[in-house]
Amino acid sequence: MPRALISVSDKRGVVEFARGLIDLGFEIVSTGGTAHTLEQAKLGVTPVEAVTGFPEIMDGRVKTLHPAVHGGILARRDLPTHVEALARHGFQPIDLVAVNLYPFRETISRPGVKLEEAIEQIDIGGPSMLRSAAKNHAFVLVVVDPADYARVLEALKQGAVTPEFRRRLAAKVFQHAAAYDGAIAAYLGATGDDLPAAMTLVLQRLQALRYGENPDQRAALYSLEEPRGIAAMHQIQGKELSFNNLLDLDGASWSLAPWSDRAACAIIKHTTPCGIALGATLEQAYRRALAADPQSAFGGIVAFNSVVDAAAAKAVAEIFVEVVVAPRFHQEAIEIFYRKKNLRVVELPLPDDRPSLDFKRVRGGLLVQDRFHFDWQESGWKVATKRRPTEAEWRDLRFAWPAVAAVKSNAILLAKDEAAIGIGAGQMSRVDSSFIAVHKARQAGHDPKGAVMASDAFFPFPDGVEEAARAGITAIIQPGGSVRDADVIAAADAAGIAMVMTGKRQFRH
Repeated sequence: MPRALISVSDKRGVVEFARGLIDLGFEIVSTGGTAHTLEQAKLGVTPVEAVTGFPEIMDGRVKTLHPAVHGGILARRDLPTHVEALARHGFQPIDLVAVNLYPFRETISRPGVKLEEAIEQIDIGGPSMLRSAAKNHAFVLVVVDPADYARVLEALKQGAVTPEFRRRLAAKVFQHAAAYDGAIAAYLGATGDDLPAAMTLVLQRLQALRYGENPDQRAALYSLEEPRGIAAMHQIQGKELSFNNLLDLDGASWSLAPWSDRAACAIIKHTTPCGIALGATLEQAYRRALAADPQSAFGGIVAFNSVVDAAAAKAVAEIFVEVVVAPRFHQEAIEIFYRKKNLRVVELPLPDDRPSLDFKRVRGGLLVQDRFHFDWQESGWKVATKRRPTEAEWRDLRFAWPAVAAVKSNAILLAKDEAAIGIGAGQMSRVDSSFIAVHKARQAGHDPKGAVMASDAFFPFPDGVEEAARAGITAIIQPGGSVRDADVIAAADAAGIAMVMTGKRQFRH
């Protein structure tokens, strides 16, 4: 009779899996809570202490760390000396190991968790059994993911347990164990303000892509285990998402994170907004975002920050866009989009404000930083000029400051009535971005006179302010911090422009 050892924290599907193994002639060996679950389902179970001849001790810290377990898993069936050793010691081979680990990552994600609680969720016996079984996968089937239970049962029924099948399951174990150990190392290695001295990243491939940024580059989408991240994405309809679509989609969702209580829309091209606006409804927010640069919006990514209704869907369907992304869609909106078969409709939660890390690739390594988090606190803001903003200007400055954070450097954004009317991005000098923002506003039929300007970093020279003054800009918000701040402020005073300095740069390279 083949023997299966099952010991799981995540008990999804374990009863059905064990029942299927029993039907195939397996004896089930199990531990503690798993054995109790299987017994409650009226399944025959051999307790692990009957195999080891030794009881669980130290509150369950030691139960499977025994030669009867690891000898049964690690014995090579093709070596007579191994088979003889099993017989000599009275051990039986273990042919299948199904184990998943104590919920360490879930435990440390809880607010206020204590070190002692986290330590007790560091699994020892589970990883040991998994590694033993994965090492000896030529003879032992190893299952770490409940999602694989059905595949394993089917392979056993069909006699299709190939070496390749075994190897894939073993590889999954080592990937899972590396991620588990990496989470423990990061948690224990976190020391105050320092980033970890070493990092382990295990990425799960979600899907292969047709190609990368260009057709001759291979590409795939991988995910970190991050709440509300790309793994939470759900594509409702449309063509396969491309590499560039996914870059834009992530930027689109991120750009709307500052507004949780207002209807907001952003239209993204090449990872930066060509339009962004607030509105009384999502439809109004979309139309105002589109008005910033309708030419560039063609073929773009449209992002909303709340549930898309039929009115917003009808408005978006009037032009060609590649992707519409939102946290959720009403059924009426989905039915409207369904008429445009190639349109990609994607649900993706907005990012939350939990601390996380941001990674950028360099040859041979990664640059790691804290992910940018927009700070609504105005306590550090100060009016640097003689003239203070009017109430209307304050309203638009408060919109323009988070809006410009979504634009790539050197970022300049003009705003009126809580909508962008002109955006300058990606230029080598800030005065060029100022010029382009004014030009784009006029090109779209907007008069920049009376608008406000936001800059993601300081003005190194007065020329950007002088460009704003020529266009009729009346108020500017920027971080400050240049050695020529006095000259910049003087230029604003000379033009009668109100200037607010936030004290915080929000530059995106």
